[in-house]
Amino acid sequence: MTEPGRLQEYLQRLTPLARSNLLTELERLELGGAEIPGSAAVMETLRAEFRANGETQKRLANPVRHFFAPLEPLLVDGAPEHANWGRIQRGLLSALWEWISRDLLPTMARDYTKQVTDLIATDKQREARQAASAFQTKVVKSLENIIASPDNVAQIRGKLAAYTASPTAYDDLIKMLGALRARDALAKLDEALPAMFGRFEDDQVAKVTPLLDAFAKSHADQVPFALTLVANRLKTSWHLIRLATKAAPTKSVADVAATRYAIAVSMVLDRIEDKRLMLHVALKNERVLVAREILVEVYDTEYALRVRLDEFEESDWGRRLDRLMASIAELVESEVRRFPDNVGHVLGSRSLRSHQSLAGRATYWAWKGRDAVSEGVAFCKKMVGGPERSRA
Repeated sequence: MTEPGRLQEYLQRLTPLARSNLLTELERLELGGAEIPGSAAVMETLRAEFRANGETQKRLANPVRHFFAPLEPLLVDGAPEHANWGRIQRGLLSALWEWISRDLLPTMARDYTKQVTDLIATDKQREARQAASAFQTKVVKSLENIIASPDNVAQIRGKLAAYTASPTAYDDLIKMLGALRARDALAKLDEALPAMFGRFEDDQVAKVTPLLDAFAKSHADQVPFALTLVANRLKTSWHLIRLATKAAPTKSVADVAATRYAIAVSMVLDRIEDKRLMLHVALKNERVLVAREILVEVYDTEYALRVRLDEFEESDWGRRLDRLMASIAELVESEVRRFPDNVGHVLGSRSLRSHQSLAGRATYWAWKGRDAVSEGVAFCKKMVGGPERSRA
């Protein structure tokens, strides 16, 4: 039998779910930079199968989709295996469901699946959502009891390793727990937020902050999820840091880090790390124009972080950004080196860094001028007693 024939025979021995999980795992490893001999042929075969069936490998059965529905606004595609505050890997949902249905609550999961399947078949969507909510509550309570013991945590990690090689599987399981705990409050916040923000200027920040404050009063640990809902509506990802900088008395890292929404800065750094992985894949597949768009966004975000936060370079945030940018520079340099010195490469162009232009420098000084005025007004208010004196 030929090599392709043996591969096809092996894959056909696997269940559809196992083939789906295999493709998800191979894609995750590829995105992380792993080189696995023969993986390209396996992925091509599996993708062709799913395309032929008119579906994707990530499509979950209806009862499972209903169960994970509250997580939908928080899901991220790809394989970002860093901290990734406020987001959960979509590709891990199958593995998490496998653990829930086989190890956590197998009997209840089987009953739930049958119940929701029957409800959907009779077009009782409302009842199906209610059944999903009830099962979510059971999973939350069961998981809360189990993770209270360190021994159980080690066992959970071992079980999850049977379904995925992702090192963040347990972390995403705990994120799932937090998101399901706050599912009603997150849904209320999601409905209250505008469909999309423009530049997310001071007036928009002022309107959003009370909504976030109300959420944080009862769900302080789930604030990153609330910030993700805001981030989903931003045209420019780094604007999320404005929730932290506007809440701080100054733009110093220490003052910003002391605010309730300081995690927004880490979340923006998470996005740069996501872009680094995307850049790696784009360059590997010789999609230079896609790589260029990624780099433009990365450079703009880097610039914004460095100039919008004082003493940023000496902070943990600054050091993390330095490491990310060094890794990105290495990827770009490797690509540029493939071409002769006398041949310009689009990724080596200074034009990708818009802040180095005359307009970019003007924007920088406009920012600094506005900051100086804002800080001066705040200082004067503090010296004369501010709003308290005026009310007296």
